[in-house]
Amino acid sequence: MALITLEETKAYLRVDSADEDAMIGILLNSAKRLCVDVARLSDDQWAEINSDEEDPVVAPLRETMKVAILYAVGYLFEHREEADHHELTLTLRSLLFAIREGVV
Repeated sequence: MALITLEETKAYLRVDSADEDAMIGILLNSAKRLCVDVARLSDDQWAEINSDEEDPVVAPLRETMKVAILYAVGYLFEHREEADHHELTLTLRSLLFAIREGVV
């Protein structure tokens, strides 16, 4: 199971219809990749965070990544035409600072 499903993302974006499912799915994948890159996670670290295993050490990382990914999807969804990727990246760096710097 994924950290964030399409249904959770649609609920966050307040989208009821299936008309934009494909676009939201693409934005969700882009947001995940962007957050993984900003957090400087290896593929193995991301797989551990994205897994279903109950691990009290990984739980705070999951929640932080979930917030960052939903923020990124929301930003990309709302600013489809004029997204400022530099601004988005700076915000994600702030959200993911603890993971990025290995504090957690």
